Order: sequence, then C-alpha cells, then structure tokens
Amino acid sequence: MPEFPIAPELSADEQRAIIEALIFASDEPMTAAMLAQILQLDEQNPDGEDQNYTTYFENIIAEINADLALCARPYRIVTVAGGYHFATTAEQGEYVQKLLKAKSRRRLTQATLETLAIISYRQPISKPEIESIRGVNSSEIVNSLIEKDLVAIVGRAEVIGRPLLYGTTKEFLRIFGLNALTDLPKLREIEELLQHRQQTAIAQLDAFEEVAREMDEGNERIEAHEDVTE
Repeated sequence: MPEFPIAPELSADEQRAIIEALIFASDEPMTAAMLAQILQLDEQNPDGEDQNYTTYFENIIAEINADLALCARPYRIVTVAGGYHFATTAEQGEYVQKLLKAKSRRRLTQATLETLAIISYRQPISKPEIESIRGVNSSEIVNSLIEKDLVAIVGRAEVIGRPLLYGTTKEFLRIFGLNALTDLPKLREIEELLQHRQQTAIAQLDAFEEVAREMDEGNERIEAHEDVTE
C-alpha cells in the first residue's frame, strides 16, 4: 500500500474501494486534484507540506487495475484527458462496437469527421484555412462541432481581419479516449503535410479523410455518449 493513506483507520482494501467508487461514479475523468479535494487531503495536511497527490493516486489505481486483471474483469481505470476513467479492455472492444452499431444512433458524418481531423492536427486553425483544405464552406460543420463541445474558439489569428482560431477540447480527448493531443495517431501522411506546405489541397483532404477513418472508433463513443445524455 502506498504511503500517505487517505485515512489510517481504514484498511488498504477500504481505501482502494473509496478511490474506485469515486472514479466509477463520476461522469467525467477524475483528476488527482479533484480526488484530493473530495477526500479533503489538504485539510489532513495542515503543515502545508508539498504532497505528490498524482503519484499517490497512480499507485492506488495500479493496485486496483492489478486486482481487476487478476479477476479477469473486462474493464480498467485508464488516464483520459488528464484524469482517471473506467474503460473496457481491448479484448472486449469488438463486442462493445457491435453493441454500439446495433443501437443505430446518430453518428458524425464523414464530412464532420474530416473537419474534426483537420482541426485536431492543425490547431489552432482558422475557418478560412479549414475551408482551403476541404474546398467547401465549413461554417455549419464547425458550429456543430462547437455545439457538441468537441471544438472551441481558442483565439484569433494575427493576420488581416483577425479570424477566429479553433482547437479541440477536453471533451474531444475524453470521447476519443486520448490523454493528450500527442496521443493522436501518427500518420505518415499527416507528418508529411505539416513539413511540406507545397502539397495540394486535394492531397491534404485525402490524408485527413484517412485520419477520419482512424477516428471512427471514437465516433462510436460519441454514439454511446449521446445515448446516455438523451
């Protein structure tokens, strides 16, 4: 059991159960800071000493995951969008995907996925830049992504007219099962696009269409998310 227990009077199993219950009950990834606040760890440390809450909770979660693996449970606690969240294991992914497809819920269209892929890899990016790559007006699609909390306005470009700049949100990371933007698929085509600006808009769109296909698994997570919120 890691040092710095939540409550010395509780057993190790009881302490792990508290952490597991909090993460399970939360509808968003629980950060170390959120867990520490709920558990009032700062109040238990009146001297103000610098305690590494992240390391403490990571150790606890590692023990929980070890227990889940030992019992062959089909889920684990994973790090998503900077916090802790339950997710099914890869071995059960095939069956979960079948369940989501069977529900026939709303999906992001191919055009929306392409736009989201462009924003995720080129952010911060302006609407004119998005439309230059796609070759069509993208205002409606960008607005729909903002409504879904997958994209947000992150600033203005330092060019004539100062167009708005767009980027992805923490909800985007959560829905697509990413801890950070660095976890995005490293597609060779995308890296070449960023290094060679002379590529044509058509070549760029083809590459981003491939990214959209890579993101299809996350699209199915959106179906499940909308199903819960309806």
